Amino acid sequence: MRKDVCKEKRRKTGERGSAMVEFTLAAGLFLVPLLLGTIIIGQNLIREIETTQVCRDASHMYAYGVDFSVPSNQQILVNIGQGLNLQVSGGNAVVILSTVTYIDGTACQAGGYQPNSSSCANYDQTVFMRRIVIGNSSIRQSAFGTPNPSLIDSSGNISQAGYLNDTSTRAVGFSNLIPLSAGQYAYMGEMFLSSPDLDWWGFLGSTGTSARSIF
Repeated sequence: MRKDVCKEKRRKTGERGSAMVEFTLAAGLFLVPLLLGTIIIGQNLIREIETTQVCRDASHMYAYGVDFSVPSNQQILVNIGQGLNLQVSGGNAVVILSTVTYIDGTACQAGGYQPNSSSCANYDQTVFMRRIVIGNSSIRQSAFGTPNPSLIDSSGNISQAGYLNDTSTRAVGFSNLIPLSAGQYAYMGEMFLSSPDLDWWGFLGSTGTSARSIF
């Protein structure tokens, strides 16, 4: 009788040991990755909120006439986005500021061209008139296009001949977002943030966030 009791105790002890091993394996295979994934999602959410706020602040200042081609003003933006490692050149973030307008017949004639697409290539098109990039430009480009760099001067302005005739200045798809009429302007900021420090396992590829503000 005592032998049977001892055997029963050993069996229950073994079952408890097996349960502990199974729990440890389950925690290692499922619970730990789940916890780490939750941390990554939370950190990305925090950075998304910060990115949205910095993008909105930059776009708002740009719309109100702050010249971000001036180094001192660029430094103001860098200070606002320092928690995201935004730098004047390089870093983990990029801010793209653009002035967008619509080209009608009057705009073509003001540049010395006939109001048609044969004479004025960007007639009836939405185009970029100005482009300023602050930060790491290799992270991402504007969702609406990138003007030929040779058309942009040191202040970010695109020449009249450039935005009237060079097709690279077209803001592709912008009119689907906000249709502009003759004489109207839109001031747009786009921000992209790369978060390589959150790609802990090396297979997430492109961790990061983006934001856009238009005034």
